[in-house]
Amino acid sequence: MSDSFDAIVIGAGHNGLAAAALLQRAGLRTLCLDAKLYAGGMASTVELFDGYHFEIAGSLQFPTSAVVSRELGLDALPCIDVDVMSVSLRGIGDDPVVYYTDPMKLLTHLNEVHGAEAVNGMAGLMAWSQAPTRALGRFEAGLPPKTLDEMYACATNEFERAAITDMLFGSVTDVLDRYLPDAEKHGALRGMLSFLAVNTTYRGPATPGSAAALAFGLAVPDENAVLMKKLRGGIGALTNHLRDMLVDGGGELRLRSKVDQIRTEAGRVTGVRLEGGSELSAPVVVSALAPDVTVTQLLDPVALPGDVRDRFARTDHRGSYLQMHFALDGLPTFADPYTMLNDPEMQSAIGLFSTPEELQEQWEQSRRGIVPADPAIAMQMPSVQDPDLAPPGKHAVSAFSLWFPVEGNARASYGDLKAEMGRRVIDKITRLAPDFEQRIIRHTTFTPKHMGTMFGAPGGDYCHGLIHPEQMGPNRPGPKGFADQPIPVDGLYLGSAGCHGGPGITFIPGYNAAQAVFADAG
Repeated sequence: MSDSFDAIVIGAGHNGLAAAALLQRAGLRTLCLDAKLYAGGMASTVELFDGYHFEIAGSLQFPTSAVVSRELGLDALPCIDVDVMSVSLRGIGDDPVVYYTDPMKLLTHLNEVHGAEAVNGMAGLMAWSQAPTRALGRFEAGLPPKTLDEMYACATNEFERAAITDMLFGSVTDVLDRYLPDAEKHGALRGMLSFLAVNTTYRGPATPGSAAALAFGLAVPDENAVLMKKLRGGIGALTNHLRDMLVDGGGELRLRSKVDQIRTEAGRVTGVRLEGGSELSAPVVVSALAPDVTVTQLLDPVALPGDVRDRFARTDHRGSYLQMHFALDGLPTFADPYTMLNDPEMQSAIGLFSTPEELQEQWEQSRRGIVPADPAIAMQMPSVQDPDLAPPGKHAVSAFSLWFPVEGNARASYGDLKAEMGRRVIDKITRLAPDFEQRIIRHTTFTPKHMGTMFGAPGGDYCHGLIHPEQMGPNRPGPKGFADQPIPVDGLYLGSAGCHGGPGITFIPGYNAAQAVFADAG
C-alpha cells in the first residue's frame, strides 16, 4: 500500500466520506481513514444482534441542499415512501399529532383534531423561523458562517429582526408561548417541538439560548432542496453509497486506522501519523472529527497560537441522553386510547413526549444526578416499513430519551443510573403497549459515554458542538477555522458536524471542506 496521497480524510462518517468522494472525483488521489471496524460513523446501519439491524444514531436524511444532493448523487437512492413521518403524543390520553408527509393532509389533520389555533400557530412558527434560518445559513452550501452583523442583515423588517434576537437570546418556551399558548390543547405539539429543539442542546426549553436549536430544527431549505426522507436499508444506505462512490472512483478507505497526529512543517500539513507509528504523507488533510479534537489533540501545540487552541477547547459537548435498541419477537400492541398506533402507517416513528415545563424540570433534576421519572422518548420502528432490517416476523426498535445525568454529581453509580433510566424507558413504552416488555428478546443501552467511546464524539455529542447560540454563526468554525480566527496551518481543513452547516445528515460540512480545498488549489 502506498504511503503518499494527494489528500487524506480523517473520519469515515457521512461528512468525511462526502469530502473524500468529492476530492477523489476531482482527481486528487484520496485516502479516507477511520479507527472503527465499519464506515458511516453515527449514520450507520449496524447488525447489533443476529439478523437485527439498527440505525445507531441518525435515522433520517435531513433536508439537503439541491447542489449537494446532485454532486453526491443522492437523488437516486431507494427511499421508503411513508404517508406518516411521525406520531407525537404525551401518553396521557391526549390526541396525537400525526405528521403527514403531504402538507395538505397535515394541515387538515391539525385543523380537524387540534383546531384552527394549532394551524395558525404552526404557520406563525414557520414565519418566525424564516429569518433565523437565513441567519444560521444551515443549508447554504459553499458559504462561510455569518458574523452577527451579517445575521441581522438577513432581516427584511422589524418582525424578522425580533425573530433573530429571539433565536440568539430567547428560549423555546418564549416562542411556543407566543404561537401555541394553550398548554393543554397544544400539549403534544409543544412537547414535540421542545424535544426537536433541546435534544441538540444541554439546556431546558425555558433556558435562555435554547431558541437557537428550535430555529435550527424548524429550518426549511429552498424549494429546490431534497426534503427529509427515509432510506431503504436504513441510514447506512447513504454512507454505503458514498463509500462506493469513493472506492469506485479510485479512492481508498482504510478502517481500523486511528490517526494520532496530523503532521505539519513550517506552517503547512505534511500528512498524518497512525497509532502504531506509521506515517502517511499528503499536502491536504481534511478532518471530519470534532473540530476541537482535531485542533487540541491531533495538532502539535507548537503549530498553533495558544489563543486558537483555547477557543476550540471551550466547546460544550454535554450530551445528555440514553439510546436503546431492542430486538423484538413481534410488534407490540398499543392499547386504548392509542390503538390507532397499531396501524403500520403510524409506526415509522412514535414520540412519547413531555411538556416543555416537564422537560425543563427533568433537565434541572438531571443536573443534580436525578433520572427523569417519566422520560421523553423518540421511538423508531424502521423494520415495519423496511422488513429486511429484522428476521421474518421480528422487529428492530430503537428508543432515544432525555435526560441522562452527565455532570458527575450523580447520587448513584453510572451503571446504576443507566439501568434505572433504561428501566423507566421500557416501563413508559409498556404503559402504552402492554406487551412491549414481554416481546423483548434482547436489548442494549448506550449512554453518551458509550457513544463517545464508539464514535469518537466528545461527550457523546453527536452535534460535535451543541446548538447553543454561542456555538453558532461566527462561533462555529468553517473549513479553515473560525471566520475571524483562521487556523494558521495551510492544507488543513475541518469538515465535521461541528462545523458551519452541521449537525444533521446534510453533508454540508464535508461538502464545504472539499470546496475549500478546490478554492485554495485554484
